[in-house]
Amino acid sequence: MRQMRPRLPHAVIRSKVYPPALLAAAPAGFRSSPSRFKEFPDLIYTLQVAPEDCTGCGLCVEACPAKNKRAAGRKAINMVEQAPLREVERSSWEFFLTLPETPRAGLHLGSIKNSQLLLPLFEFSGACAGCGETPYIKLVTQLFGDRTIIANATGCSSIYGGNLPTTPYTVDAAGRGPAWSNSLFEDNAEFGLGMRLAVDKQNEQARELLLRHATTLGADLVDAILNAPQHDDAAIDAQRLRVAELKARIAATAPHNGTRVELGYLASLADALVRKSVWIIGGDGWAYDIGFGGLDHVLASGRNVNVLVLDTEVYSNTGGQSSKATPLGAVAKFAARGKATPKKDLGMLAMAYGNVYVARIAMGADDQQTLRAMLEAEAYDGPSLIIAYSHCIAHGIDMRKGLEQQKLAVQSGAWSLYRYNPQLALEGKAPFSIDSKPPSIPLEQYIYNEARYRMLAQSDAERAAQLLHQAQDAVAQRRQALEALAAQLNKGAL
Repeated sequence: MRQMRPRLPHAVIRSKVYPPALLAAAPAGFRSSPSRFKEFPDLIYTLQVAPEDCTGCGLCVEACPAKNKRAAGRKAINMVEQAPLREVERSSWEFFLTLPETPRAGLHLGSIKNSQLLLPLFEFSGACAGCGETPYIKLVTQLFGDRTIIANATGCSSIYGGNLPTTPYTVDAAGRGPAWSNSLFEDNAEFGLGMRLAVDKQNEQARELLLRHATTLGADLVDAILNAPQHDDAAIDAQRLRVAELKARIAATAPHNGTRVELGYLASLADALVRKSVWIIGGDGWAYDIGFGGLDHVLASGRNVNVLVLDTEVYSNTGGQSSKATPLGAVAKFAARGKATPKKDLGMLAMAYGNVYVARIAMGADDQQTLRAMLEAEAYDGPSLIIAYSHCIAHGIDMRKGLEQQKLAVQSGAWSLYRYNPQLALEGKAPFSIDSKPPSIPLEQYIYNEARYRMLAQSDAERAAQLLHQAQDAVAQRRQALEALAAQLNKGAL
């Protein structure tokens, strides 16, 4: 079994490493192989599919790099009829779930392979088969786990994210999971800022009460909690243990001199002493259009929030209307003759503030850059904006080819990858990185795989050719602008 880099939408494919002795209880047909992880050389590895939750999108087969040399056209993963395999794979999946999760602490998360050992707390959503948005959300929950607090815009991600009475957000073995909510129509930037302010205020009040009752609770414990670094999972786990000890001491403290109320309040606030990760998530209809004013306000606030824009370049959930994210030449409702104006450059607008982390990512083109951007954004103590290319059924593509289409978008220059990290500038390092190479294929090789472009070529070939020419020129101009910006921002770096 080749140890792949699973990056699929619905958490249907999971991987684990575990002690060999646990295989004694494995059902017939359960697959495993020796681990090739350098961190876990003596363990066993399994890549397991949840047979009854597979949507049949085929993305896994397309992404799989392992070809069967003895059977042309076959890979390590292949699409077959479910019925003959259902019972044996159901038993394998149920056994797989009993295997221990890989401990987060000490696991190097900068590697795609390692990150996919983490438990996803977003699984089996009701999104379209092969959805381009859901892999990014799944990855957020893997990287930041139950510390994640999500303010979700109204749109596709709120429909499959909160399709009550069910939800794809789940919990770990301790019963903890992400906190998720959707407020009014497109106010989630402000809603998420409110979450950040509330968490910060609770932390502030808890720290004040700790100092006030340090003698009662133990000066050493209070000092350790107040000065604990929380830069990685090991440090966060250590802080959780300290908070648990704090709660135990509060429970064991005999109330006197009117301290009962304050200590009880401190116990209710204690969890705020563990670092939280606030994420504001939504589509381009929210971020570029309806909610842009609120988003701009939040980015300008300087607060430590992470914004993830799932950019499908169209109003997906309401029927495929043109948005300010829709590219030049694409056909959509209200742009039946092809959009005559360029796509709004949300990333450049955000970078103008100078103190906002900004990244443009596309998982199908560079999954490692996607992972790195998410880790950097969450680590940055300030506002961050990640704009994620999300292929969509509204593009009129074979969704099985969605990741390949993302790759073509980057190769054509239609979607450039970059990261701007203000923290690096403060350290005297180059803050701006262009993570994609100059265009290597003509734009038409990318866009004419999609019905949103082809339909104009079929109905008005002359206008389609005109808009294609303009769009190709715009690709070259954007690349020149990115390179000029990189030279300007990185000038003088150590």
